[in-house]
Parts: sequence; C-alpha cells; structure tokens
Amino acid sequence: MIKPTPNPPEIDSTFPYESLDSKKLNDAAERALDHYLWPPGSTPPPRKTRRMYAVTADFKNEELLADASETLASARTTAHDFAHLISASQCRTLLGIAQPIMLGELAVNRVMDNLELPQ
Repeated sequence: MIKPTPNPPEIDSTFPYESLDSKKLNDAAERALDHYLWPPGSTPPPRKTRRMYAVTADFKNEELLADASETLASARTTAHDFAHLISASQCRTLLGIAQPIMLGELAVNRVMDNLELPQ
C-alpha cells in the first residue's frame, strides 16, 4: 500500500516528569505567572469569585431572571424526558409536576420580556 505522506519522525520525549499531575503543574504555572507578573515584594490582588448560586446583592435582576428561566427550562425538560421512562401512574404525577414548572418558566420569561434594560 502506498501512502501519500510518510510517517512522522519518532522523537524522544523531552518532558521531564514521569507522569502528568495537573495539580502540581497548575501550581507551578501559577507560581511562575505570579513571579513574572508581579514585582518582588508586592502581592497580587485577591481574585474576585462570583458564585451564581450564592445569590448576593451584586447580581442584576436580568442575570437572576435569565438563570431562573434556564433552570426552569432544564427542570421541565428533565421531567418530560423522565416521564416516558416510568409507569403510567407515576408518569401522570411527574407530568403534573412539570406543568407548574412550565408555568413558572412562562412567568419568568414574561417578566424578562417586560423588563426595560438600561441603555
């Protein structure tokens, strides 16, 4: 069989470690970046972490409504998909739960539609 391209040359690995330990490599990269990006004696500013599920006062209403809409849509889809895998009586119960989820999603979406965004 004729190949249009030859095999790539075999190269000895120059990687100095026996295995990849991502935690150690990540820590080393962070130390190197801190060393080169911050002058000696100074400390880097603390990283600001925002967690969506720790609802704090600095979140905008639009962000919270968008997340609520996506969460309700996911819950509705999960309930509908799972309803087809269980017995008929349990299916009716699950679809009964999915309906108020859908109504909540519609209400949140209506609020988002009526919300006036700042220019």
